[in-house]
Amino acid sequence: MTTTELIILCLTAALGGGINAVAGGGTLLTFPALIGILSKHYPDDAVAKVFANGTSTVALFPASVTALWGLRREFRVYSHWASKLVGPSIVGGAAGTLLVTQLDEKIFAALVPWLILTAASLFALQPIIAKFLGIGKAHEEPQGTTVVGVIVFQFLVGIYGGYFGAGIGILMLSALAMMGMNDIHAMNGLKSLLGSCINGTSVAIFAATGKVEWRLALPMAVSGCVGSFLAAHYSRRLPRALVRWFVICVGFTLATYYFLRG
Repeated sequence: MTTTELIILCLTAALGGGINAVAGGGTLLTFPALIGILSKHYPDDAVAKVFANGTSTVALFPASVTALWGLRREFRVYSHWASKLVGPSIVGGAAGTLLVTQLDEKIFAALVPWLILTAASLFALQPIIAKFLGIGKAHEEPQGTTVVGVIVFQFLVGIYGGYFGAGIGILMLSALAMMGMNDIHAMNGLKSLLGSCINGTSVAIFAATGKVEWRLALPMAVSGCVGSFLAAHYSRRLPRALVRWFVICVGFTLATYYFLRG
């Protein structure tokens, strides 16, 4: 690995951590960047994609914990839901990550363009989904079978998050909105906790199964935290719409590239 490649990855991680702090979608930058570089150093392109996934997850995980700490006060508003949703997040995250690490690498490689397309589509449709689900509008919290349905949905989000990760934020916000939550800042606090549970479980499994390129993951993690901190500090000066559309364009461009690549 050359110094230039490491610098490129660290800059990408800083940008990804910053975008996650402002709008989400950082994985859509770090994952393809890692594929582009690891593919040059791994004899099997499918194996490179799996290592890119594991390394990207590890690289951005500390930044998500930092975001949780920053939203700890807002989190208290809906903290009573944590006991119901942390378990499904951890179990689902473990299941999704085990699918990546135990199945043939070619399966994940074949799904990469579809996963990126799904993540980019979810990100692009976020405002429409939020409006449709009434995010920001108060309504009664669900009871009985509706709560069970949300728990099952969170388990499925955990599987997707453990398998790939990009786009889980809007999925979780959708589930929380269906539960009657209307304080978007408090929802982001709970979402950060659940996302940290999913990603933390993935990090542990990726590390245990040797699917992380630590020489890249550690410096990228430091860069991601720096980017997250700076973005959180200066986010009011950045037009959120510009950041959102940048991520959307990157996502669809990458999906098209990987589809054409076959």
